[in-house]
Amino acid sequence: MPIKQNFTITPMGSYPPEDVTFLLKDLSEVMEEQGTEDREEAIQSGVHYSEMLPIEYKPTSEYMEVYQKALVEYAQKMAVAIGVVTEGILAKKGRNLILVSLARAGTPVGILIKRYLSFAYNLDVPHYSVSIIRGKGIDEQAIRYIKENHPDRQIQFIDGWTGKGAISLELAKACQKMNDKFGYNLDDGLAVLADPGYCSEIYGTREDFLIPSACLNSTVSGLVSRTVHNKAYISDQDFHGAKYYRHLEEEDVSNEFIATIVKEFPRVEPDIQTHLEKIRLMHRAPNWSGEACVKKIQVDFSIDDINHIKPGVGETTRVLLRRVPWKILVKNRNDQRLKHIILLAKDRGVPIEEYPEMSYTCCGLIKSLKEKL
Repeated sequence: MPIKQNFTITPMGSYPPEDVTFLLKDLSEVMEEQGTEDREEAIQSGVHYSEMLPIEYKPTSEYMEVYQKALVEYAQKMAVAIGVVTEGILAKKGRNLILVSLARAGTPVGILIKRYLSFAYNLDVPHYSVSIIRGKGIDEQAIRYIKENHPDRQIQFIDGWTGKGAISLELAKACQKMNDKFGYNLDDGLAVLADPGYCSEIYGTREDFLIPSACLNSTVSGLVSRTVHNKAYISDQDFHGAKYYRHLEEEDVSNEFIATIVKEFPRVEPDIQTHLEKIRLMHRAPNWSGEACVKKIQVDFSIDDINHIKPGVGETTRVLLRRVPWKILVKNRNDQRLKHIILLAKDRGVPIEEYPEMSYTCCGLIKSLKEKL
C-alpha cells in the first residue's frame, strides 16, 4: 500500500466549493503566460505544451453574443445529454460514486452531472477536478488524495468531449500504471458529454455539436487556466498547477452557464428517457472511427505530426483560441453549428476549406512553424 501523504488543498476558481474541489497548485503569482506564436514555436521545437501557458483569450462582445446565442440554442440539448450520460454512469457504477473531472473541459460537465444526480435522485456525491496531460499522464498525487479520502467509492472519470481519443488513451495508460504501482482498481472508462470520436462507452450523445463551454476557456470554466506541469514550479509532492484568473471576474459566466443548463432539467426529463432508449437500440461499442478519419486527413493534407490535427467542434474552437491555425476543415460551410467557428476564423484570418468526407462537423489544422525554427 502507498504511504499516506499530507496534501494541501488550496481553494481555487469561481465555482462554489460545494460544486467542485480543484486538486491543483495555485501558480497565479509565479507563472507568466506566453504569446501564441512564441508558444507554438517552443512546442514544435520540443518543449512540452504543459510547461507553458497561453495568454488567455478575452472574448470580444461579438463573440460573447455568439456564445449567448449558442447557449440559448443548445441549453436543452446539453441538459438532455447530461441526463443521458449520468444515467449511463449510474447504470455502470451504482450510487457509491465519486466524480473526477479532467481539468478543465471536464469540470463544468462534472458539475452538471453532480447537479443532475441531486435533482433526479437526491444524491450528493463528491466531485474533484484533476489534471491529465497528454504525454505525461494523470496527476498521481491528486488520485492518491482521492483514494486516501474516499477509499470505498467508485471513481468515474469525466471529460467534455472526445476528439481523436488521445486523452482516453492517456487515461487508460495512467490508470494501468497506478493500478500496478499502488494496487488500485481504477476503471479507465471515460464518461463524456459528446463522443463524436466513438471512443467512449458512456456518453450523452455522439453528435458533434457546439458545447458552449468549449467557446470561452477559463471564463466558462471557473476562471481556471489549463493545467501545468513544469518542474520549475511543481515538485514531485505537488499537485499539477494552474492559474486562477481573477482579473477576468467581470467576464466570468461559469456559474451562469451551469444555472442555465440546470434550469432545463425538469423540462427535458421525458426527452432524456427517449434518448436513453434510442442509445440502447443504436449503441455501438467504441470503434475509434474518429481516429481513422484523422489518419485520412493526415494523408490527404500531408501533415507530419498527427497532433496538429484537432477534430470536432470543441477541439477546433481551441485551435482558434490558443494555437496557430493553418486552416479549418468543415464538412458543410452552411452548418449552423459552425457559426462561432466561422466568426473566429474570420477574426484571425484563417482559411476555411470544405471537406465533406469527414465524420466530424469540423477539424482544426495547426500550422507547422518548422521553417521558422
